[in-house]
Amino acid sequence: MTDCIFCKIVAGDIPARKVYEDDDVLVFHDIKPAADVHLLLIPKVHVESLAHCDDGHAQVLSRLMLLAPKLAAEHGLEKGFKTAINTGVGGGQEVFHLHVHVYGNR
Repeated sequence: MTDCIFCKIVAGDIPARKVYEDDDVLVFHDIKPAADVHLLLIPKVHVESLAHCDDGHAQVLSRLMLLAPKLAAEHGLEKGFKTAINTGVGGGQEVFHLHVHVYGNR
């Protein structure tokens, strides 16, 4: 997806403050944080939203969810954190590449 900002971050065309990366997932700090800690967890493959996922995305979705508490703890959110997946325009999604917000310490 050539016009997707998150795809450009995955490709290295746009810099990001990365905190984790593997073959399937990239995690970086949100540029407009809603809290002291605000991470974005994204699949490297372009998927428009959670509504566009199917059984073939089960592994990457699992990876995102299992990384969330681990990375939250590593960033000082041992007492708790919030997660959010905005889906579609009506759900507040602004960047149309699936992403999980992990944030805390307002």
